[in-house]
Amino acid sequence: METVSASVLKRLMRPAPSSRKGENGILLVVGGSEKYHGAPFYAVEAASRFADLIFFHSPAAEHKALLLEMRKKSNEFIWTDARGLDAVAERADCVLLGNGMGVSAGTKKIVNGLLRRHRGKRFVLDADALKVADKKLFRGRVMVTPHAGEFKALFGSNASAAEAKKQARKWNCIVLLKGKADFGADIISDGVHVAKNVTGNAGMTKGGTGDVLAGLAAALACKNSLFLAACAAAYLNGAAGDRLFKRFGFRYNASDLVKEVACVGS
Repeated sequence: METVSASVLKRLMRPAPSSRKGENGILLVVGGSEKYHGAPFYAVEAASRFADLIFFHSPAAEHKALLLEMRKKSNEFIWTDARGLDAVAERADCVLLGNGMGVSAGTKKIVNGLLRRHRGKRFVLDADALKVADKKLFRGRVMVTPHAGEFKALFGSNASAAEAKKQARKWNCIVLLKGKADFGADIISDGVHVAKNVTGNAGMTKGGTGDVLAGLAAALACKNSLFLAACAAAYLNGAAGDRLFKRFGFRYNASDLVKEVACVGS
C-alpha cells in the first residue's frame, strides 16, 4: 500500500500563466440547512484556495437566513437558486453534495436527481449525501468521503482498507475513508489501487475539519483525476493540521485549518 507524501502535490494540475478565470476549476457546492450553516462555509472556504469559481446553493427552507450567515463570513462564493441549479451544475467541473444538508426526503431527491441528470459530471459526496445516495448512479465519476460510521451506512459493511478497495471496485467509485482514529491513516482506493495518508492528528476531531477536506477534494477534482484529488486533499488537510499542532498543540479549529491549508508545500 502506497503512503501519500508531499510529492503528490507536484502531480496536481498547475494553472498556466496565460489562463483565464474559470479555466482552473468551477465548483458547485450544495449544502447547508436551517441548523447547519458552518459546514458549507468551511467547504467553500477551503475550495476557494484551489478553484477559480465557487457556486453555492442551499435547499434549506430558510436559505435566505443561511445565505446571510454565510455572507457574514465569506465572499468567496456565488449564490444560485433552485431555478438555476441545473445550469450551474452543467457549467461546473465538479459538484460537492451533502455538507450540512441534513437527512430528509428533500436531500435524497436533490442528491440523486443531480447524479441522474448530470451523468457526465464529477461529484464528491460527503456527510448527509452519503446516507441517501443511490450507489447505482456512481458510474466512475463519484468520490465518497465517509468516516467509519458513514462507510457502514453507505455500503453495509465495516470499514477497512480491504473493504474500501472492494466497495470502490464494486460500485465504480473513489473511496476516501477518513480513518485516522480507527486505522491510523486515511484510506484511498479506486478499486484497483490503495493508498494511505498518515498526516493529521487528534486536534482534527473538531467540527468542520471534514468539511474542509471535502471542499479541498472537490476543488482539486475539478482539474485532476478523482483518485489524485482524494490523495492530495487528504495529505493537504492532515499536513495543515500537523503544522497547526506544532504551534498550538490541540488548540486549533476548522477556521484555523482552512487558513493553514494554503501554507502547505509553500
